[in-house]
Order: sequence, then C-alpha cells, then structure tokens
Amino acid sequence: MHPANAVVAARQVSRVHSHKKTRVMFCIDNMQIGGTELNALRTAERLNRTRFDVSVICLQRGGPRGPLVARYEAAGIPVIPLPLGKLYGVNALRQGLRLAILLRRQRVDIFHAHDFYSNIFGICWARLAGTPAVIASRRWWTWPPGRVQRVLNRLASRLAHRVLTNSPAIEEMLHRSEGFPRQQVVVIPNFADDHTLAALAPEQRVRLLREFGVPARASVIGAVAGLNPVKDHATLLRAVALMRPRWPELHVVIVGGGPCRCTLETLADRLDLGGRVHFTGIRHDGPRLHQLFDVSVLCSLSEGVPNTLLEAMAQAVPVVATDVGGTRDLVSDGTTGLLVPPAAPERLAAALDALLTNPARARAMALAAQRHVRDHLSAGRVVASLEALYSDLVRQT
Repeated sequence: MHPANAVVAARQVSRVHSHKKTRVMFCIDNMQIGGTELNALRTAERLNRTRFDVSVICLQRGGPRGPLVARYEAAGIPVIPLPLGKLYGVNALRQGLRLAILLRRQRVDIFHAHDFYSNIFGICWARLAGTPAVIASRRWWTWPPGRVQRVLNRLASRLAHRVLTNSPAIEEMLHRSEGFPRQQVVVIPNFADDHTLAALAPEQRVRLLREFGVPARASVIGAVAGLNPVKDHATLLRAVALMRPRWPELHVVIVGGGPCRCTLETLADRLDLGGRVHFTGIRHDGPRLHQLFDVSVLCSLSEGVPNTLLEAMAQAVPVVATDVGGTRDLVSDGTTGLLVPPAAPERLAAALDALLTNPARARAMALAAQRHVRDHLSAGRVVASLEALYSDLVRQT
C-alpha cells in the first residue's frame, strides 16, 4: 500500500474504532406523537447503552417541543435542535453546516434519518461530512404531497448506505416501483411498546368508560389514531350507523386529536349517533385504551405498518383494519384479525358484526394475534436486529 493511502486508511480506522461505543445520531422531523416519532423514541430508549451512544437531531421549526421531549430527557438522550423550516435558503444552509460540524466533531459512526424531511436534509449533509454509515427510512406507503419533495427524497435515499423499512410490502414496492437495489433495503419491523401496555384492572376499565360517558352494559368499538383525513374515521361512523338497528347498545370511543374532530362530530350528529360516539382527545394512556374495546378498528386509506394495530394485537384485543399498505403484513385476514377494503362502510359493518356476534371467534383471533406479536415483534427481537445492522455497517467502514 502506498504510504499516503496507508495514512488515510489508518485515520479512517481510528475514527471509527478509537472510541469504545458506536456513536449513533438519529434525525427526526418533530417531537409530536405519531407512529414514526414514537418508533424512533422507543428504539432509542432500548438501544444497549454499553454498546451505543445515542443523540437525536430534531428539525422542528421553533425547536424541539411536544410530549416526546421529556421521554428523551428522562432516558438521558441529548436532543439537539436544528430548526429547519424550509429545505432551501440561508437557514437551511446554516443548519446543514451545523449538522456537518456536529457529525465530525462528535465523530458519529451512524447517522439514522427516520422521516421524510430528515431523509432529504440529513442524508446529504451526513455524506458530505464523511459519516461512515448513513441510513434512510421509508415507513410510509404513499408519498407525502409535492412532486419536488418526492424526487428529492428518492435521490437522497439513494445516497444512503441502507434504506430501512418496517414492512415487506414496502420493501417490495421500493424494489419494483422505485428501483432500489435489494441489498440496499432492510426490513426492521415495528415492535410493541411493552412499557405502555400494562393490563387495565377491571375497576380501571369501568372508571374510564364512565369517564368517557359509555354505559356499563354497552358493546364498545374503538379506534386509537390521529383525527386526520388519511385515518378515515368517517367510514367507521357510517359503518356504526348501519349497525345501529341490530346493535342498539353499540358505542364508539375515538382516542386521538387532530384537524378532523369538528367534521367528525358533525357527521356523528348527522348520522343520529349523538350520545353513542365519544371523543377522548389525546391521551397519554392511549395505547392501553384498546383494552376498553370489544373490537379495535383502523379505517386508514393508506398505512405503512400502524403501531395502533400492533398495540391492540399485543393486548389481545380483536382487530378489524383496512387492507392497505403494510397492514396486511401485520394482520393475517381471518387468523389474527379481519381485513376489509378501504372506504367501504358496508364491508366494515359486516366484519364488526361478525366479531361481535361470535365472541369465541374474536377471542381466538385476538390470542393468535398476541402470540404473533410476542413471537415475532417483541421489542427485544426487533431492537436486536437493528443493533446487529448497526454493528455490521460499522464493521464494513
């Protein structure tokens, strides 16, 4: 080897191996409650601290704020603000240079972008900084709006050493529709957050249902999801309206907040469901509230791999979901739950009726779903897979 090349190689080895722990820097768009944001937090909390030193870059305009910041702080994970605003302009250039300097100064081994804008902004600067391993994420099925952003995200992800997805269905789409090489894409599924899924005592269930205004003897269908158009809670309300003659004691609990609440409240009144639909707003105990339901429902028009279904399945609550995106990788129709077409209230009503009229079948599906989660989607198994990927990437640098 030429002496000059030997010096360069020695410096590269020194950079990666001169410190004991592998230094991992996450990059996240914001600190609000959402599937991607929660997955990043839960992963960071569980990474082996004897092997990995973790920090988080947050691109949220105005700086990191929201309910997840305190959990990062409680875990001793530094949250570094790089408020971005736009992907172009003087501020974007300033923040990009700050990121590159941080990556080099902290001698980061792995830069892991978790979201759409994190991919576009972070990956390019991480490569310019010479970060040894750069990871992109694709956790959604349909692209966010904006053709330019879609193109930029695809180009930035091509620069990454690996693209992580949480679904075999999305992995296949990346290969077939977007031309990503198979060796570049890795599936690391979501996992059940056992920290938040403790069982509700019977008296807690009674108290919570009373708090939400649900009668003690009611049959309860519920949904835990943000009140956004893509979650299509309107289809759930229309399905319940169809079921009302057969199920006069049926009530619906909708957990979550978002821009569609007023529209959904108006629709419930128009469908003459007043008093039967209960909106709880955002709740810190949201994942556990699946245990209030006889059936948990997700009516999304598009999904990656929804944490809310995973949480319901982990708690042995029967599920009905729309057959979109990566949902079919999570729910095996007729075995661990029921799948229905999107925006089809008649089909949804029929599936709900089938489970409510046959509690034994619903219970068998729920237990099968819980076994599937425990056997394949436990936190320990999934995080170990990610740690193995990190270690392999560091060894290859």
